[in-house]
Amino acid sequence: TFLKPEFPAIYESAHKAFRTAYRDPRTACFYARRALELTVNWLYKYDTSLRLPYQDNLSALVHEPTFKELVGEAVFNKIKYIIRLGNLAVHNERAVPANDAINAVREFFHVAYWLAHTYGRTHKPEAGLQFDPQAIPQEATLPKQTVAQLQKLETELSDRDEKLSILLADKNAIDDELKRLRAELIAVKQANTVQPDTHDYSEAQTRDLFIDLLLKESGWVLASAPMASTPLSHLRQSSSLSEVEGTANVAREFEVSGMPNETGKGFVDYVLWGDDGKPLALVEAKRTKKDARVGQQQAKLYADCLEAQFGQRPIIFYTNGYEHHIWDDTNYPPRQVQGFYKKSELELLIQRRTTQKPIATANINPAIASRHYQARAIRKVSEAFEQNKERKVLIIMATGAGKTRTAIALVDLLMRCNWVKRALFLADRISLVNQAIKVFKKHLPDSAPVNLLTEKETEGRVYASTYGTMMGLINDTKNGQKRFGVGHFDLIIIDEAHRSVFQKYRHIFNYFDCHILGLTATPKDEIDRNTYGLFDLENGVPTDAYQLEDAVKDGYLVPTQAISVPLKFQREGIKYDELSESEKEEWDALEWDESGNIPDRIEAGALDQWLFNQDTADKVLEHLMTRGLKVAGGDRLGKTIIFAKNQKHAEFIEKRFNANYPHLKGEFARLITNETKYAQSLIDDFSKKDKAPHIAISVDMLDTGIDVPEVVNLVLFKLVRSKTKFWQMVGRGTRLCPDLFGDGQDKQFFYLFDYCQNLEFFKQNVQTIDAPIPKSLGKQLFTTRLDLIAELDKKSSSLIAAERNDTTNKLKDAAAT
Repeated sequence: TFLKPEFPAIYESAHKAFRTAYRDPRTACFYARRALELTVNWLYKYDTSLRLPYQDNLSALVHEPTFKELVGEAVFNKIKYIIRLGNLAVHNERAVPANDAINAVREFFHVAYWLAHTYGRTHKPEAGLQFDPQAIPQEATLPKQTVAQLQKLETELSDRDEKLSILLADKNAIDDELKRLRAELIAVKQANTVQPDTHDYSEAQTRDLFIDLLLKESGWVLASAPMASTPLSHLRQSSSLSEVEGTANVAREFEVSGMPNETGKGFVDYVLWGDDGKPLALVEAKRTKKDARVGQQQAKLYADCLEAQFGQRPIIFYTNGYEHHIWDDTNYPPRQVQGFYKKSELELLIQRRTTQKPIATANINPAIASRHYQARAIRKVSEAFEQNKERKVLIIMATGAGKTRTAIALVDLLMRCNWVKRALFLADRISLVNQAIKVFKKHLPDSAPVNLLTEKETEGRVYASTYGTMMGLINDTKNGQKRFGVGHFDLIIIDEAHRSVFQKYRHIFNYFDCHILGLTATPKDEIDRNTYGLFDLENGVPTDAYQLEDAVKDGYLVPTQAISVPLKFQREGIKYDELSESEKEEWDALEWDESGNIPDRIEAGALDQWLFNQDTADKVLEHLMTRGLKVAGGDRLGKTIIFAKNQKHAEFIEKRFNANYPHLKGEFARLITNETKYAQSLIDDFSKKDKAPHIAISVDMLDTGIDVPEVVNLVLFKLVRSKTKFWQMVGRGTRLCPDLFGDGQDKQFFYLFDYCQNLEFFKQNVQTIDAPIPKSLGKQLFTTRLDLIAELDKKSSSLIAAERNDTTNKLKDAAAT
């Protein structure tokens, strides 16, 4: 009730959770999460210390670093617990026990207490106030809500809620009343936090609840009482949770002998058993706020005791309820994880102790990766994984040099050596995921590739997804279990790995406990220090690098020739390195979304006027059509990509092209964006050497991931601020293309027309050239014919003059005679 005066909307949902905890536990868990969601939204709306993350769903909001810092560890872990219980209630058909609902309501009581204590202006809870479960009404007067009904209600409520991303997007648009309340709450918060918060947040109880919940989400069935120190022979020989439901496979307070103490006995907090009655893992839970690592040595001694008794060394987990560590001390040092492995995942870890094969001497499939630098990269990664026990690697490889095929050959090698059972390929755009699936199906069909964008329930060995889709799937549960446990994947491949990927989607890489392979085409000197740090690498020293200049020198790619352009937008003399860290992050992270849509930005008015100026567009197009590389004997502009600012700009360019070149009948230059219907058919046509369109005006779809070797002209008709995106764009022109200009006349280079000074911005001191005006074959033949006639005329005149001189001399001689 202390919420009601100042937080009425939050109170309403919290009260519904409280009223229904006994009579409808599923609904109570739903409303506890709902009250929490309203609390989080309120905080983001009114507390200016919070920074809005990349999207405004509940998971992203609570994992934003500024939010975690604001609420503190104790409240943050209660928030995670409430969210998990709420998700299970809405997405799990199994009955929700009343105890879960009571726990959810009690944990939200503590969150609400913190909220009112920190931000309350007129009504704050009493210092000694405690949650009283006896006050919860137990009569059942209303029908229970079904999962379907709650899912429908969730959608309806979400549609009605304020959208933080819209509300807070433009700080200048925030109304005066909100600004006033924000300023007032800054003062209130400062005054309230000066007063010590003596409330008992029951952290130990939350810790125990959280550990139990994490184990249940991983499919473990907990015993209700301590078990004797004998094998669990009563367990059924089955790995299916549905078949052993109700049969405990986790022992609490399991007694062991052989400890170095007076009695020689000890009690393991949790032992996780296999179907054969042998211990797969143990969990040591320290009842302390201290670092979880204080339980490391005790957990090791317990593992010694269990190994001596059962002949199998278990995997070690130790935790304080909030931080969890895994230690397979036969292979790796301890590392932090986000939860506990499923039974099948632990069985695989133990099995690999004897079945893993050395990868250093295994053959790389040359049908997948045949080039020397691809094999070198795979060997470097193998050495890092096998000998150095590293778990993160970074390969730098120029666009067009075969990054994806290198990754597939590595997956093939690791699967054959039993290092990888399941791999996950992540990309930032749908088109790249689709492309990766095609390549995996072509070169590694036995891995049963699964596109998680369209096949969410399909099982396989290689999965591909966008980051955003994977963020949602992490929270998916089925029959009360997480679909993807923390140990589900053995390898994650990150396409175009850079800092912003980790900042936006760090939760994915924290959640899955596996090896990570980063792929990027950005030159190693252009990658920022933080990206190397995220892979635990020394700055400027990737695991392996094969850069554009290397590929050009070896004849695998072609270089660029920057063309001097007659007109440039004269923007301020700012350079990429001079941007603030937040500006770099913004441009690197928000250049496009997973569908390839580039959000419109408020650019300088002068730039917009210049980009949309008719005279500017006409001159750019004329310069391109005159100076661009030609094919078909010089009669036709070669395949060209024009990178436009946004959809409207692309439409404007297409309109001006058709106005200037009506004889090309609207087929020569076409718009290819995500708003183009049947865009793939246009891409297919663009990919054919002699078929129109020959100019693709792109906003998004062709900036990366498109493989058209015939492209010989790239036009940067937009500001590019993301270094990663810049190199991706340049990579569209680097592919080899034999016989492009005729038999034996291969593509040797491509032209880069930069009208917005992007080269200067990124300090690419490329020497520009004045592209000659190429002549068509017809003009060349006509010129040659004229030259021949002139030469013949010249020769004829010389011959006539010589004959005339000879005749004259003869006549003179005759006359003299």
